[in-house]
Parts: sequence; structure tokens; C-alpha cells
Amino acid sequence: MTNYRKTLYTNYFTNQAGREYTAHQKEKFEQDCYHFGKEILKYLPNDKSIRMLDIGCGIGGFLAACKLVGYQNVEGIDLSEEMIKIANEFGVSEAKLGDLNEYLKDKNAAYDVITGMDIIEHFTKDELLALIETIKKALKPNGMVIFRTPNLDAAFGNMYANGDFTHENYMNKNSATQLMMAMGFKNVKVLPSFLKVNGFVKEIIRKVLWKCILFRYKLELFASARTDKKVVFTPNMIIVAKS
Repeated sequence: MTNYRKTLYTNYFTNQAGREYTAHQKEKFEQDCYHFGKEILKYLPNDKSIRMLDIGCGIGGFLAACKLVGYQNVEGIDLSEEMIKIANEFGVSEAKLGDLNEYLKDKNAAYDVITGMDIIEHFTKDELLALIETIKKALKPNGMVIFRTPNLDAAFGNMYANGDFTHENYMNKNSATQLMMAMGFKNVKVLPSFLKVNGFVKEIIRKVLWKCILFRYKLELFASARTDKKVVFTPNMIIVAKS
């Protein structure tokens, strides 16, 4: 591990992932669980017995969301001792501390689904290709990967891409599709992320404004002789692909 990673990942929740929630860890956990439930669960197979691994599982919000709807054969791994401790305190015993590459070693065709929420942007391009190759080997035939990562085409995309010093690469829908196809995945889809703010009235206002913003950006693309079919506009994008 390089020095900057050791320094920044040691207390990653306090210094970055949960900076606004360090005194309210339960609130952050519940918010993650709700958000992942709305955003990711719809892409999972219906079979609740599938074996699933969440890489960079953080404080376990996605694992908890999966367990709530009946997926019990789930595992998670993260480099942050701090976040694994929080996950375990909240009852997500499936979250383990460890190095991903070591964890996946010799786990050929072990998983039906491997997910990664806000993780693939933390690797250099060469590291990411090696990681995806390792993930592909760990998937069963026709296994699925689901990644969430910042979307560089979003409004203020630079704010999200560069909002974490540990980010190493940035993608949009086109480059994400290119990456997954080049690594041998099929049925690659790059989809918008889930958007919601707290408060009924605020959410209505947000939805109206979002439609206006989308209309404006689609007009700009049309005016520049481009198509919006190759663009995702949300701050994050969801990558879904099969091996």
C-alpha cells in the first residue's frame, strides 16, 4: 500500500465518507441502507440464494439492504478498519477487514454477483484493469457485476470526481461501457443513479428543477450535434454487466 493510501484510508469514515455523520453514525448507516435499497436492489437476480460479494463495503449499508429483502448469502470486504468496526456494531457481521486481491485469490467461479459502491474510482487505470480481471475470474458463468462510480458528465462532475483525494480515475457512460466491453463483459448497461432529498416539498421542487436541467442539457447536446443517448446526467452512474 502506498503511503497516501495508508494515511487516508486508516480513518476514512471520519475524514471523508462519514465526515458529516461522525456523531450520527446510525443516521448515515440507515441513509445508506435506504438509498442502496432504492438504487441497486432492482438490478439483482430474484433468486435470494445467490452468493454475493460487496467490495469496499464501507459501514455495510448495502449489505444490510440486501439482507432486509432476503439475500442472506452475502459478504463484504473493506480496507478501513474504522468502517468495518462500525458495520459490525450495526449488526453487519458479514463485513470483513482485508485486502481485496488477497481475499479473491483462489476464489474462482465463487460468486453470482460482485458489487462495488464508490470503489472503482479509487484505482489507477492499470490497477482497475487487473482488479476487474480478478473479479471476472471470481464470478460464476453469467455472473453479474454492479458498480457505482462518479459520472464525469454530470453537472459539477469535477466536484464529485475530485472531491476525494483518493480518487485515481474518472469515467462517463461511454468510457465505462468501453472498459467493461474491453474486459470481456456483455450486456453492459450504464444507468442513472437514484436522486432524492429529504422533505416532501423539497423533493417535489428538486424533481421539477431536475427536469428543467435535463431539458437544458439535452438542448445543448442537440445544438452541438451530439446525442444524449450516450450520456448519463446524474452525479453517479450505475454500471451493470454480465461475465
